Amino acid sequence: MAAEARIRDQDIDFFLARVQRDPLSAADYARLAGLYLQRARQTADNGDLIRAEENARHSLRLRTGRNAASFGVLASSLLSQHRFDEAMLVAQHLVDADSTSVPARGLLAETQYEVGRYPEASRTLGTLAMYRTDPSVAPRLARWAELHGRPEEALRLLRNALDDATHRHGTPKEQLAWYHLRLGDLALRNGHLSEATAELRGGLEISPQDYRLLGLEARLEAARHRWREAIGFGEQSIRYALDPATLGVVSEAYAAIGDSGKAADYYRTMETVVLHQPGPFHRAWSLFLLDHDGDVPRVLANVEEEIRSRRDIYGYDLLAWALHQSGRDSEAKEAMGGALSLGTRDAMLYYHAGMIAHGLGDTGSARRYLRAALETNRYWHPVQPDRARAVLDSLDR
Repeated sequence: MAAEARIRDQDIDFFLARVQRDPLSAADYARLAGLYLQRARQTADNGDLIRAEENARHSLRLRTGRNAASFGVLASSLLSQHRFDEAMLVAQHLVDADSTSVPARGLLAETQYEVGRYPEASRTLGTLAMYRTDPSVAPRLARWAELHGRPEEALRLLRNALDDATHRHGTPKEQLAWYHLRLGDLALRNGHLSEATAELRGGLEISPQDYRLLGLEARLEAARHRWREAIGFGEQSIRYALDPATLGVVSEAYAAIGDSGKAADYYRTMETVVLHQPGPFHRAWSLFLLDHDGDVPRVLANVEEEIRSRRDIYGYDLLAWALHQSGRDSEAKEAMGGALSLGTRDAMLYYHAGMIAHGLGDTGSARRYLRAALETNRYWHPVQPDRARAVLDSLDR
């Protein structure tokens, strides 16, 4: 992967020189935009995301016809910046220009379910059922199955796609490592730690410096309460990219071993990174603040603003949890209904629903949801499973 990164950086320099010599080449600007997007995905560099967007837009100013590549990079860069409505408009333009394009329809479906337009996403994905192993379709169908409470189907789709990609000549190593990342994440979120370990090892054999794989290893070790191992993987990860979620894991791990100074250092770093990112608050940061009683009014105001345009289930979950932490459990229950509307099997959602029900004095619902959380994944969070057990014990007494 290091060799591929060097080649990619050399390619960026090459195309930068080309557009300086020929500033009217839409194709060269499109290629440069794609390279910046590729590097941004590998390094979490928001500057590269902006450069990808700018070069794609410049290419499109030069030529819109026969320039689907620039539209695709533009939509993907907007998605990565969490500018979902803008990304959806670009993806819709791609589909309108060529309704037979499988990648364009896959991209449109992703933007649709990211903003919570689930009926539209369902129709778009329905046109892609025969392309289940296509690399632009399989991960999106897997995510759709996962959102609808079918993790086993999601697992099959991703495994088949990985097998297909492994045997396809010329598949980039980055893409193979990404499939292992998705499979590891899916296994971890369903409480299958040994499967998650195997997938992450497979991914790290391909890409030892992938910050996302290392960050997920940190989460996995934190789930096992192996705090020093979590710190080790987390600190490896953030050497390559300052990912807010990983910074939060390391902060919690240091707090768990009693090093409040280090925990505070990573908390402050996480805050600095998030506040310099484009778009709305990073959701991992918002959850971290809510779980640690940090600036709840600011988080709630931000979530209420975001939910106006992005009405997905995790947006409703975040709104519900912010309302709960604000002492407004009746409103939180209503928002939680939106979070649970697709039947997603997610221990975090069940935990939030159970604690909100507990706050309302609805002991039956609290028991049902908290038990569902522990049955779904007793490792979903370093601390919350113990809290769920404590509440269940108190209710049983």
